[in-house]
Amino acid sequence: MPRFQEILLVLGQLNYTWTNTESLLIYLIAGLAEVDKETAIVIFLTLNTTRARIELVERLAKLQKTPPDRRRAILTVTDQLTRKAKLRNKYSHCIYSFDESGSSAKTQLMRVFDAKDEIRYGKMEDLDDAEIEKIRSYIFDIREINETIWRLVRQYSYPC
Repeated sequence: MPRFQEILLVLGQLNYTWTNTESLLIYLIAGLAEVDKETAIVIFLTLNTTRARIELVERLAKLQKTPPDRRRAILTVTDQLTRKAKLRNKYSHCIYSFDESGSSAKTQLMRVFDAKDEIRYGKMEDLDDAEIEKIRSYIFDIREINETIWRLVRQYSYPC
């Protein structure tokens, strides 16, 4: 498979796995807020960032009515998801460039970095074999988080 297609495939897998897993926050919202799934979907969709959705779940978990063991389990999974969001955000908010043959790829971050007396922007990085393996590892980790959330939803009998 040409490098260009390999990169598109792995980035597509990252995006799909992330989106699928983030949507499971709906069930945690439903259970923790004690609302039905439809109401939780409206809440989830009203919050327009991953960070806001995770923060809502964390805040609901921290309410006194949430048993301590449940709170710990949910906060552990949201912490894992937050850590994995960094790589997902990197690859969702960059520009990709390939050489003429499609075999060499780079990312250019779409961020401005303010220094004391100058700005820098568009940090470029190689998208090499090591980085692709890192993405694949993250995909595996996100799938494990997905399984953990499903286990918690079933364990606590949250609305599905």
